[in-house]
Amino acid sequence: VQLQASGGGLVQPGGSLRLSCEASGTFFKISSMGWYRQAPGKERELVARISSGGPMTYADSVKGRFTISRDNAKNMVYLQMNGLEPEDTGVYNCDALITTATTTRFYYGQGTQVTVSS
Repeated sequence: VQLQASGGGLVQPGGSLRLSCEASGTFFKISSMGWYRQAPGKERELVARISSGGPMTYADSVKGRFTISRDNAKNMVYLQMNGLEPEDTGVYNCDALITTATTTRFYYGQGTQVTVSS
């Protein structure tokens, strides 16, 4: 099982980016999917999470600006980021709770850099 995150880049304050993460491999089910980020010198922060049934949770710092969604048919999760601020800069990564034939555990992507700067 692999997760591949993409969509990061350099954007000016106030701009938007859309991150994507695709799960591939052999598995039975993907339950929770989420995005978290880590900025230099800061602890890792959960940005948003979406369950298989759709309920979503967000970090207070991104509420009203970021939207998480998923496409179960494509095994993908997205993070639409609007109104980006310099404080949003960091490495964004996705995770997914996946059930295979032998285990149920979280899998992680490799991360994608988001830089918000003028």
